[in-house]
Order: sequence, then structure tokens, then C-alpha cells
Amino acid sequence: MLNSVQRLLFVRDVPIFKELRDDFLVRLASVMDEVFYDSGYTIITEGQEGRSMYIVVSGRVSVHIGGQEVAQLNQGECFGEMSVFDAEPRSASVTTLESCNCLVLTQQQLYDAIDETPGIAVNVIRLLSRRIRELNQDLNQVRQQLAQLPQPQQPPRPQWYRPAPFPPAESLAQPGN
Repeated sequence: MLNSVQRLLFVRDVPIFKELRDDFLVRLASVMDEVFYDSGYTIITEGQEGRSMYIVVSGRVSVHIGGQEVAQLNQGECFGEMSVFDAEPRSASVTTLESCNCLVLTQQQLYDAIDETPGIAVNVIRLLSRRIRELNQDLNQVRQQLAQLPQPQQPPRPQWYRPAPFPPAESLAQPGN
């Protein structure tokens, strides 16, 4: 477990908090809970309601969507911040790859902190924008790879195949018949 000084020094190095004043960081670090998770523990489940964000203090976690791993996060990286802001169901599951310590910040704690120092909101927006930009780059790479794949071809028609012309519409249906 981190003491208050270690916690402050750790939080100061987390990207979304880097530009905040020390007096704000002291307050923010003091309200966070530190939680220990065993290896293989699912911290967040995709589709569940979420109101907390997590910062990896030690250990490593896997982020996965629909069973497919999309990222691994290490010390100083955070997850769950999207649900803290939009209160939508979790967009991914997060499972520990080894024993982990995490700092947990609830939605209410964060909102109280934002009321006092709006700069935290700007930093979180930057983080979310960076993640969206990375996802867009990944999506563009996949599109380029798909465009390079050979296009499926129609199988050749047998030589005996001759499409029959459609009969005139008048001959298909007559009123009163």
C-alpha cells in the first residue's frame, strides 16, 4: 500500500493528472481508494454499469472486448474513465494478468474534484481524444488492408447457361383471372 506521499508522487505522474496543481493532486490522491486484485480477476465486465475509473499502481491488466484482447495496461495507465463521464455500460472488460494494485476514483469523487479544479476535465478530454485518434488510426489501417485483399469473383457460369428474358408484365397477371 502507498503512503500519502507515495500516492501523491504516483498520481502526479499519471498522464491525465500531470498538469494539475499539487494542492489539487493532494486532495485527489487522498480520496482515492487503493485496491488489490489477484491474478485472473475481472475488475470490469463489458456491458456492466460503471461509475469508477482505475489507475494501475502495480501489475498488468488486459483490456478485452467480446473476448478479444485490445490492449494491455501497465503501471500508471488508467481504465474505466469513459463510464465515469457518460454513465453508459462498460465498453470493455478488464482482467488482471498478474496481481495488481489499483487506485480507484469514483464518479462522485471526480465530479467534486472537477467542481474545484476544471483543469482535470481538460486532461481527461485529452486522454479520451488520444484514444479515439489511436482507434481511428487502427481502423484506417484495417481498411487499407481490406482494400488490398483480392475482391471475390463470381464463379464462371456454365457454358450451357443462358439467362431467359422476363416475359412482358402484361402477360404475368391479368385483372380478373
